Amino acid sequence: MQQLVVKQLLGAHQTGRGFLLRSQLPRLRMASFFTVLYCLLLCASLERAAAQTQPKTDPAEVVALNEILGRWGLKASSKWNFSGEPCRGAAVDETSIDNADFNPGIKCDCGYNNNTCHITKLKVFSLDVTGTIPLELQNLPYLTNLNLWKNCLTGVLPAFFGNFSGMEYLYVDSAGLSGELPPTLSDLKILTTLQASDNSFTGRIPDYIGGWSNLTILRLQGNSFEGPIPARFSNLTQMTELRIGEIINGSSSLEFISNLTSLSTLVLRNCKISDTIPQDFSRYTSLKELDLSYNYLSGSFPSWVNQQNLQVNLVANNFAIGASNSKLPSGLKCLQHDISCYRGSPNYYSFGILCGGNSPITASDGTMYEIDNASLSSASYYVTDPVKWGISSVGSFADAANANYIINIGSEFDNTLDPGLFHNARMSASSLRYYGFGLQNGNYSIKLQFSEFIILGPTTWQSLGRRVFDIYIQGERREKDFDIRKEAGGRSFRAVVKEYISPVTNNFLEIHFFWAGKGTCCVPYRGYYGPSISAISVYPHDFTPNVSNKPPTASPENGHKHKGLIAGVSAGVAVVMFLAICATFMLIQRQKRINEQSKVLKGLDVKPYTFSYTELRAATEDFNPANILGEGGFGPVFKGILSNGRKIAVKKLSTTSNQGKGQFLTEIATISAVQHRNLVKLHGCCVDEENRILVYEYLENRSLDQVIFVKRDFHLDWSKRFNILLGVAKGLAYLHEESSVRIVHRDVKASNILLDADLNPKISDFGLAKLYDDKISHISTKVAGTIGYLAPEYALRGHLTEKADVFAFGVLALEVVSGRPNSDRLDHETVYLLEWVWNLLENNQKIEVVDRSLTSFDEEEINRVIRCRDVSSSFITAENSDVSYRRHVKERPSFPFWSTDSVETRILSVGSIGDSSIDEGR
Repeated sequence: MQQLVVKQLLGAHQTGRGFLLRSQLPRLRMASFFTVLYCLLLCASLERAAAQTQPKTDPAEVVALNEILGRWGLKASSKWNFSGEPCRGAAVDETSIDNADFNPGIKCDCGYNNNTCHITKLKVFSLDVTGTIPLELQNLPYLTNLNLWKNCLTGVLPAFFGNFSGMEYLYVDSAGLSGELPPTLSDLKILTTLQASDNSFTGRIPDYIGGWSNLTILRLQGNSFEGPIPARFSNLTQMTELRIGEIINGSSSLEFISNLTSLSTLVLRNCKISDTIPQDFSRYTSLKELDLSYNYLSGSFPSWVNQQNLQVNLVANNFAIGASNSKLPSGLKCLQHDISCYRGSPNYYSFGILCGGNSPITASDGTMYEIDNASLSSASYYVTDPVKWGISSVGSFADAANANYIINIGSEFDNTLDPGLFHNARMSASSLRYYGFGLQNGNYSIKLQFSEFIILGPTTWQSLGRRVFDIYIQGERREKDFDIRKEAGGRSFRAVVKEYISPVTNNFLEIHFFWAGKGTCCVPYRGYYGPSISAISVYPHDFTPNVSNKPPTASPENGHKHKGLIAGVSAGVAVVMFLAICATFMLIQRQKRINEQSKVLKGLDVKPYTFSYTELRAATEDFNPANILGEGGFGPVFKGILSNGRKIAVKKLSTTSNQGKGQFLTEIATISAVQHRNLVKLHGCCVDEENRILVYEYLENRSLDQVIFVKRDFHLDWSKRFNILLGVAKGLAYLHEESSVRIVHRDVKASNILLDADLNPKISDFGLAKLYDDKISHISTKVAGTIGYLAPEYALRGHLTEKADVFAFGVLALEVVSGRPNSDRLDHETVYLLEWVWNLLENNQKIEVVDRSLTSFDEEEINRVIRCRDVSSSFITAENSDVSYRRHVKERPSFPFWSTDSVETRILSVGSIGDSSIDEGR
């Protein structure tokens, strides 16, 4: 019974406890709700407090920025979020304003008081925006960098630009602006760079520019400024680059440059300068480019025009040419005076020239156009054989990346019956003349045919380009400021035909296309200016010719008097005797050269195979430019096919080698003895008078740079890329350590890595640097190599070891991993691969280094290749004829800026890098 009572009591207690818990549940739930609510309110309060302390963009600048972009019809990248809070992300992190992925783009400075961010940089680069510069731009008063380069704006540069007192960099090149530069710009006291070329600015060059004491770069070419150049410019002692051109009036002098000793580039082209040129330029130790062409300079040529590493253009002045100028560079006299021309008795009455063409064409009117594919240098001429017509060209495209005097257009022309006449064109940087020899006197019709092929439009900034030149016939100017594109109604790739009538009175005709320093210098590309012509035809206008239009023959005509026959026979015998003597002399000289060559070859242990010049000329179709595979510092490479059908690569070395034939053959013998599966095989050579030619094996896939940087559809997966690098490393290891003759390549780069049909890499041009003197090397420095691949201790001190190749291989490895060349032109400045990679690694963004086209890759192999940057250790070592990569990473960053010498040499174009560590993980 007691147990039952106890159980009942316990059951009652438990039941009562359960009742109490259920009765308290609503109160507990209510307490939990208030607790959660309190936490949410607390978090919101903290977030609001954080938001209040986080810097924000000035609201007025946000409105202005959106107004500017709206007026120009631009849409910002989603990464910027202009309409919300623009000073976030890429606007405030380490992303460069020149990053191509952010255009338009801004940068902000959030270091001001009151937690306010201000927009300091604005880039609207090459977006073809139209209209005027919006007034809202003045509501961005903190701008220090404004880039409006390459657009289609209209109107003037607004006066409110003078309010940008903090402006340091102003880029308005090729922007379509006009009018005078406003006087308010005088308030830009700390401006360091002004680029305003290729617009339509007018008025006097402002004197106040001379007050910008921090100015280092000034570009004012391609406008319509009036002179003179202000004498106050002498105060710009920090200037490193000065480019002024196309001044329409007012005489200037060179006195103002006397204090500008920091200049590396001085271009004063067509500036109405009347002065004598300084005879002593020794103070200008940094000067690399000097262009004073198309002025009124007088006196004698100074001796420093032959100075090494100084690019000089002095054409179209009034210099005196005399015996004292006997050491002038080749062709310089032709730049000042007309070349002497052949004038003969009449034999012809018509001719046609396909300028730049490789195959003759018969036009719809029956005119036969002869080919004109002669390779002309900066000052040279060519005359047909037999003598019928000729050509001369003066001037070089000093500003162009690749000087090309013959252009293959390859477009169709629907406004002519003869489109084939316009598929090619010959260009000249200055003066282009065509001559007709031995023409029957009389009035001639001269048909000139043109087509613009570079300047595009009309909806892009490239439409701002102006190719302007004058046309003279028989010394008489027929066209002033002739603009092909303007003649074609503002369109490119349209046939333009101009016809003139001119007398021939001395059996001689001269057609002269002359660039007078007008037009634009840099649109669409720097250096593309000057005359251009596609075809020329000449035929009688109003007379009936009585000559054969054929080359003269040596035999006398029937019906001549006996006296004439005797004279003709006597003259013929004399000519035959003279030719026989000449032929005998040539044979003796040829045999002498053969004997000398045989003597040299006899003393060599390894005798290179020697080709005849005639054999190689036939294999390359007379070194036809259409067969050029590529062109490097040592000369062009032609594709050739021997008589047995074998394909070869023929490298025609430049004639700047200062070695004799014997020494040349000795070096070639040495190179021929160096053979490895990852080295291009040298089949032989040719030494014929001044010609030095090498014959290599032909490789189907050409060079690595073409595959990686140009032919992006030629996809290389990571496995192929890694094997290519491994092969290059094996080849270098062989040159450095395994070959009987130790060879330092000195120019390891992607264009010198050729690929066979199976994509096996082969190093080319090894050993060639020894054939050339450093001072006349193919680069602008005093050491052999290519800028961007030079090891610091080699570039700065000339210390040549195999580590120079090791450094270059490190750069090559980064190119293969990233798919980017060692230097890239982004917007208005060059971005160097080494600096770009360093910034990514410093910010733990190694994944960004890898080429985005690589969908899969071996992470460890990527890390190993990137670690090849460490040039302080010889990462290329021979181990059982293989290559192992060093896997250790030192305390300092393994990066090519570090030299094998000392910290003071760790500079390569982009500056020095301080010590820091790199996270090798991903």
